[in-house]
Amino acid sequence: MASKILALVLSVALVFVGTTSMANATMISTQQAVAVESRADLETEVRATLARADVAKMMVEMGVDLGDVDSRVASLSDAELAQLHGEIQQAPAGGILGVLGLILVILIVLELTGAIDIFKRA
Repeated sequence: MASKILALVLSVALVFVGTTSMANATMISTQQAVAVESRADLETEVRATLARADVAKMMVEMGVDLGDVDSRVASLSDAELAQLHGEIQQAPAGGILGVLGLILVILIVLELTGAIDIFKRA
């Protein structure tokens, strides 16, 4: 009798193990894959530009905490990131002031929308 109960319990367990371990995967489109890859490339280039010593010095002079730069870049939308990248690419060598101005505007917009907290409120 005990062996029949054990066989029944093991059969039920085997059925549930087989149904709960199924993977659920969906296909993504080529456009979605390219968008993820291109965002990563844009972020890498923007972060590299912002890590330069002259840019970092100017950001510190503007009151930007360098420790928050990575999180702020990560919080940019795709459109904002693309716009910032475009500004960086169009800026002449040594003419990074326009890019820093754009960064400042983006940071202010993010501050006003509540996405980040640049100015610590008491």
